[in-house]
Amino acid sequence: MQDFLEFFSFTDANIRYVTLGSMLLAASSAVVGCFTLLRKRALVGDAVAHAVLPGVCLAFLLSGTKNPFILLLGAFVTGWLSLVVIDYITSRSRIKEDTAIGLVLSVFFGIGILLLTAIQQTGNAAQSGLDKFLFGSAASLIGEDLIAFGVVAVLLLVAVVLFYKELTLLCFDQAYARTIGFPVRGLELLLTTLTVFAVVVGIQAVGVVLMAAMLITPAAAARFWTENLKVMLVLAALMGAFSGIAGAFVSYTAPSMPTGPWIVLIVSMIAILSFALAPGRGWIARILRQQRNKTRILEENLLKLLYQLGELRQDYGSARSLEDLLERRNIPKKEALSGLQKLKRQGYLRKEDDRWVMTPEGEKRGRRVVRLHRLWELYLTQYLNLASDHVHEDAETIEHIITPELEQRLIEELNYPDLDPHSARIP
Repeated sequence: MQDFLEFFSFTDANIRYVTLGSMLLAASSAVVGCFTLLRKRALVGDAVAHAVLPGVCLAFLLSGTKNPFILLLGAFVTGWLSLVVIDYITSRSRIKEDTAIGLVLSVFFGIGILLLTAIQQTGNAAQSGLDKFLFGSAASLIGEDLIAFGVVAVLLLVAVVLFYKELTLLCFDQAYARTIGFPVRGLELLLTTLTVFAVVVGIQAVGVVLMAAMLITPAAAARFWTENLKVMLVLAALMGAFSGIAGAFVSYTAPSMPTGPWIVLIVSMIAILSFALAPGRGWIARILRQQRNKTRILEENLLKLLYQLGELRQDYGSARSLEDLLERRNIPKKEALSGLQKLKRQGYLRKEDDRWVMTPEGEKRGRRVVRLHRLWELYLTQYLNLASDHVHEDAETIEHIITPELEQRLIEELNYPDLDPHSARIP
């Protein structure tokens, strides 16, 4: 508790620098990462992160100083150059983008390691700390670093706000953007520049190896929670900022723990929780939805069977045994019994001794399933010219997802039919 109070009192200047720097880096990277993710160019961030290392080394060699603005400039140049090379390779050859990314990443990173090794062997005392760009060292941030990274982070956020509409259109409908006169190539270059800046401001905190995670992971986690891009941007920024604070706190309480990797680890845990728990898109929600759909399909199949049995003698109110149903369709007995019990609780069936009878509501629902099945069979035979003995399996699936609006359209398209392809009456 004492460590918690000391940390969040922010009385120590080093704590302020590390915490604020980590928050700015993580939040700005996450916002830009949202557009990179939506453009399906997630690996580009990894390529840029590895490509900035030779720029840092060259900037140091040419200037002889570790001034953060100069190092950032060098990192930006080689990072931006890497994306230009990737685009050139993919547009001028048959090499696909993922292959081009792998080539550029390995070549630029190899050059960076070569230059870094050469610098370390020169004996120049000023080179100490350059190796921190490999794995990051947020704890070494000072006021001068914070100013440099803070300026870049603010510029990133301002650019996203100013060009939000254009970047959104670029991500979702590039062809339409070109049609209405937007400078698509210019917007692509803008997003490329923002991506490079986001990587450049983050490498000192988490390093070139882990920077791709800071760019993409918060965006991927936020994507699971919303369909709204504005909300996604805010969520990604909040997740990034929280991971920055949490990583700095862990590093403070356990000095042997590096800040950068902990930032990545925490945002990764947030992402895993998002993947599992997010409503609508999460794993648990998907499993529950699949289970509900499976149950609904079973219920509708049982009602359809009862209706079809009633069609044989035009007697829909007679009681049917479980064995009568299983003779017409291969359903596991336990599942069938469970489905019948649930239909009874919902008011679609009533039980008489060991036999089952449709209520008026159950007969209505069963009639609709049979109608949808036969309408779809007729549609497939008339409009797709399929043989009547090849349409049953398709209709078995589609009958459960046809909406009332589509049902009405089918009826109108088929001119209010009376019989299906097998000459069975459409109820």
